[in-house]
Amino acid sequence: MMNCRQAVRLMSEAMDRPLKGGERFALRFHWLICVGCRNYRRQLSFLREACGQEVTTDEPAPPPST
Repeated sequence: MMNCRQAVRLMSEAMDRPLKGGERFALRFHWLICVGCRNYRRQLSFLREACGQEVTTDEPAPPPST
């Protein structure tokens, strides 16, 4: 059975490469029994989505420091 450390590693790796069938199955099974990792997955998805969005503001950029 997968532990949380392994699940976190796979969640991170899934951002860079497609997971193999066994890895996907083990990770999904782990999510069924682990609330902490389900929350971590939601937070990771939120952060990834938020970082992909362009941030705009009406304020001018501060001048470069010398």
